Amino acid sequence: MDSCIYCTYTGKKGSVKLFIIASTFPFFLPPIKNHITIISINTKSEVKFLGYVFKVDILYKIIQRGIELGKAIIPFIIIFLLVSSSYGSISHQIENVTIEKPSSIPVDGPMDSAWPMQCHDLHHSGRSPYSTADNQGLEKWRFKCFDGVTNHVDGGIIIGDDGTLYFGDSSYNFYALNPDGSLKWKYRTGGPITSAPAIAEDGTLYIGAWDSYLHAVYSNNGTRKWVFHTNANTDSAPTIARDGTIYVGTLWTGGDGGKLHAVNPDGTEKWRFQTGDAVSSTPAIGDDGTVFFGSFDTYVYALNPNGTLKWKYKTGDQVRGPPSIANDGTVYIGSFDGNLYALNPNGTMKWKCGVGHYGTETNPSLGSDGIIYVGRQYFYAIYPNGTIKWSFDMGPGRSIHTSSPAISADGTIYFGTHVYEGSAGEIIAVNPDGTERWRKMIAFEWVDSSPSIGVDGTVYIGSTYDAGKGYLHAFGPVESNSPPGTPTITGTVNGTVREEYGYRFASFDPDNNPVSYDIDWGDDSTTETMDFASGEQGMVSHTYNARGTYTIKAKARDTLGAESDWGTLSVTMPTSYNQPLLKFVELLFQRFANAFPLLRHLMGY
Repeated sequence: MDSCIYCTYTGKKGSVKLFIIASTFPFFLPPIKNHITIISINTKSEVKFLGYVFKVDILYKIIQRGIELGKAIIPFIIIFLLVSSSYGSISHQIENVTIEKPSSIPVDGPMDSAWPMQCHDLHHSGRSPYSTADNQGLEKWRFKCFDGVTNHVDGGIIIGDDGTLYFGDSSYNFYALNPDGSLKWKYRTGGPITSAPAIAEDGTLYIGAWDSYLHAVYSNNGTRKWVFHTNANTDSAPTIARDGTIYVGTLWTGGDGGKLHAVNPDGTEKWRFQTGDAVSSTPAIGDDGTVFFGSFDTYVYALNPNGTLKWKYKTGDQVRGPPSIANDGTVYIGSFDGNLYALNPNGTMKWKCGVGHYGTETNPSLGSDGIIYVGRQYFYAIYPNGTIKWSFDMGPGRSIHTSSPAISADGTIYFGTHVYEGSAGEIIAVNPDGTERWRKMIAFEWVDSSPSIGVDGTVYIGSTYDAGKGYLHAFGPVESNSPPGTPTITGTVNGTVREEYGYRFASFDPDNNPVSYDIDWGDDSTTETMDFASGEQGMVSHTYNARGTYTIKAKARDTLGAESDWGTLSVTMPTSYNQPLLKFVELLFQRFANAFPLLRHLMGY
């Protein structure tokens, strides 16, 4: 058991209190053993030193890592010298303070990063400690998923402590991207990935998929650590408890699904709990280890850490979305019966609030002031007493399906939408007072992905762009910018009139910004495209209605407005034939205006 000394150093500039891990520095104890009091350490305590606040658990991890490297003395020497030089001589003031210590210090819990799991944290606050005040909705970059038929990005994105982004797509691919949007590595599962992963403190990634397995993957290189057979597909995101236990729900598959699985960090089963129907609800975990989730069987469940039922509460319809937990222990969760429920820690109803005919399956994200944010046909802000503060009309045909709100430190709320049930999708940013801050159309089908927020205020969200394409989008400020490269144009150069041909346009942007294209077809017609990822081949179709030789010109424009030089491609419509023969054929067509339809079609007349 580790213990610590809680010392007060006094000098001419004041005093500073400092924790020292006793077991780390046994050689330091004998000289001052008559002047110290050994006390227990609380890993949630904070130490104020030289004007900065240090969390004891972080200090503990730093020292433990130092022990592993054989350099544990270095942190102490640095601190001792700083204290001595800045605060004068050391007096022997020792305070007798008793601090509660947990039974063990967790090493396999969630990673201490910007966004380590679905809905950000174990309580599912959906709230980031980082501000997006400077984020005006500029798309910094987008990453096009590949190696698949659909590649839709419907799950959430998590962020490692080094800024690496992790997410999956519907074509069985799981990606790790660098903060600039470049690919770090790719891992393949046996089925679509429709939920967010989770990352543990030791760097292990946990991924649920529609292949009846929970995957554990090393985050440094994307290789498999182990797989756990869940016997059913997974749409629930994994949640990592403080003791390292991984909780994940399964869909209903012939009686083998509809369970919540508890899995040990080594991939062995701890326990499983059977519900009456599918579980797509991502579990939230209370401070005492209670596991909260919902099921399609209409119940909200609370389980003890050993897997036994603590209580269950019946709603009027399926409970598909995740719950969240307020600071006072209140559990918020939506049902398809049209209500958001607030449940007391003992499982009794505190209140319910109507949130539209279809209810909600988004996470009830929690503002720092306790306001609850959920959405479906409208986006709602609800007071902790269950009354509506405001509702935000997203516009005609808009709705929110599974995109759970993300809240920045400045109070801005982000979420994705469906437009007319699969005709398009947007990301929308709403101010804390319910006014719109900005929005951008990023898909031709929908945006079901839950956004996440990085340390620098960048907002990440996935999209189902169209039937065969999905992206990860990054929105945030850009510090510098260079124009994109001159586009390359490829496609049919000899064709026939009145036939539609597809042409591919590609430009690489040095800053990885998305690019759009201004196209001049050379026949007095032009096209302005939507954005494409840097380097992506954007397909645009065109039909020429008159014979001739045309020069297609295109320039690329990035999201900051910087433009490239013009790229060109020469095309001839129709294909050139032997000139004497062509003249004879033209005279023949003129003489017999309704004859030779097949020949006319083949030659472009």
